[in-house]
Amino acid sequence: MTSGEEDLSSANRWAALLALAEELRPELHRYCSRLVGSVIEGEDVVQDTFAKAFVAMEEMVELPQLRAWLFRIAHNRALDVLRSKAIRAAEPIEAAYDVVDGASPDPVEQLMHQEAVRTAVSRFAELPILQRSVIILKDVLDEPLADIASLLGLTVDSVKAHLARGRARLREINATASRPPDVRPPSAAVMRYVTLFNQRDWDGLRAMLAEDVRLNQSAHPVRIGRIDVGMFFSIYGKMDRMRLAPAWLEGREVIAVFENDMETKPSYFMWLEWRGDEITFIRDYRYVRYIMADAELTFSTSDGTPA
Repeated sequence: MTSGEEDLSSANRWAALLALAEELRPELHRYCSRLVGSVIEGEDVVQDTFAKAFVAMEEMVELPQLRAWLFRIAHNRALDVLRSKAIRAAEPIEAAYDVVDGASPDPVEQLMHQEAVRTAVSRFAELPILQRSVIILKDVLDEPLADIASLLGLTVDSVKAHLARGRARLREINATASRPPDVRPPSAAVMRYVTLFNQRDWDGLRAMLAEDVRLNQSAHPVRIGRIDVGMFFSIYGKMDRMRLAPAWLEGREVIAVFENDMETKPSYFMWLEWRGDEITFIRDYRYVRYIMADAELTFSTSDGTPA
């Protein structure tokens, strides 16, 4: 193979992975967020997955089956996150249960799917890891049992056992779920940020940035420093009807973004890190809006709309 052919082959690989990345990101996020119990950490896992994939592709002679390969990387990265948080759970597998796996599932299968999709992301963390994985892959993503077995290194009968026990446990968890947390007031710093943004006081917002501030917008390059991150507000300055509202998600103070003043549900959110009164980090989810599908925000205002 000539140098030109090698370059073309490499370019084709990158193109194939990039195209699949855009298509598969929402599915990977649905899996990872439930596996780690957080929509925010789930997106971190998705980003890490593609970073690892791009590095690994450089040394590959032949491409693997990309979808299965990416899910395997995401699964292993999610397990790393769980280990780092010291969240470990395991239990022995008992006799396998019969589970329908046809193209047209019966009504019981459909009910299991509906219950899993409706279940709050955080509740999946109460399941042992293998039960958690098979429930998400089968009842949320509708993966075939054979594919689940291949991904997790199990037999199909073992997958069925974990699935049956996980479904039973998830019903118990949902039946005893506590009520939503009480609404918490916004911090003074976040309230100031939201107020300045809604007043279009871009200079006031730039003055809140630390010299070493960083901006992360998922698939886009990270911006670093007050000058570069300050351009972030110039982009938003062109969006006249956009409004922000303080909110809470997974115990973290976040900022809901409404793209116009008529919307009652946010399109996405961002969150900030602080050093004293200065912003040191902005995470903006504008370009990965699928994260909102599973995000359960609570608002400081009574009606959930921006002030």
